[in-house]
Amino acid sequence: MNKQERDEKIELYGRGYDLLKAALAEVPQDAMLFKPEPKEWSVHEVVIHIADSEANAALRARLLAVGKGGTFMAYDQDEWAISLKYHEHNLDDALKTTRLVRKTTYELLKRLPEDAFNTSAVHPQYEEPYTFDRWLNIYSGHIPGHVEQIKNNVEAWHKVKKK
Repeated sequence: MNKQERDEKIELYGRGYDLLKAALAEVPQDAMLFKPEPKEWSVHEVVIHIADSEANAALRARLLAVGKGGTFMAYDQDEWAISLKYHEHNLDDALKTTRLVRKTTYELLKRLPEDAFNTSAVHPQYEEPYTFDRWLNIYSGHIPGHVEQIKNNVEAWHKVKKK
């Protein structure tokens, strides 16, 4: 990835929280716990997942930034949603976590020298080295991907509600 592409991804990453908040403003309160299918997540669960994922991502970014990537921990996001009982988590706390983690990591990314992006680590879910550019590709698109999921959930909720 060249510097211009990287800078664009960093800016998208920096806008993630605002994109999430804008999407959530369109979700009726009655739709927050709706699951389109039994094994799919509700909007509430998506928001809690984002907070957990962003906390893990922030740690990974810092490990990559100091060149000590080592081996990253993998986790089963679906198992976390079930075992950690995401519906019992406080939504506002998750949003605050996401906002602060995104803000501080965005600021870190903006300050890093170019050569910091040449680091990599081992991630048990990937055969290839887990590079900082891979991290940036994943997490710059993480919230936008879930924004689409939130919109799809609300659309499905409206269809069920009409019946």
